[in-house]
Amino acid sequence: MRKRIIGHKQETFASSEQGWLNVEGLAEVEITSEDATHPIESALLPGETSGWRAAEAGAQTIRLLFNNPQRLQRIWMNFVEPETARTQEYVLRWSPDSGQSFREIVRQQWNFSPPSTTNEMEDHRVELPAVTMLELRIIPDISGGNAVATLAQLRLA
Repeated sequence: MRKRIIGHKQETFASSEQGWLNVEGLAEVEITSEDATHPIESALLPGETSGWRAAEAGAQTIRLLFNNPQRLQRIWMNFVEPETARTQEYVLRWSPDSGQSFREIVRQQWNFSPPSTTNEMEDHRVELPAVTMLELRIIPDISGGNAVATLAQLRLA
């Protein structure tokens, strides 16, 4: 999998069960940071279980730059926070022209309240005909706390 760390100034063969895209073969990944023990591959590849974790607190960006335009009909994400009560916001955007312009898919907030509310699963049904870039921006704590962004899984179909 090709990837690169991007600065803060810049804003899978198909699974037989779900038909998930082979992100590893179809896209390059850009991320603002990653914990070495929780790399982005752990959230994108089937069979991985540890998920991605940022290396530092604050807003984080994950971008998938597709080698060729992709038709997306489903974006499934799973966020897990077992320890810290916080309100997280994420914004999911797509670009048809390699990042020259973006169209927002969804902006959503979620309250994590461990131990009872520790998991947020989102299943977005979309009709995006020619995605060249998909961007997920996570603000792990909208109050400005020291929470670190995480993403357990991201799947595309």
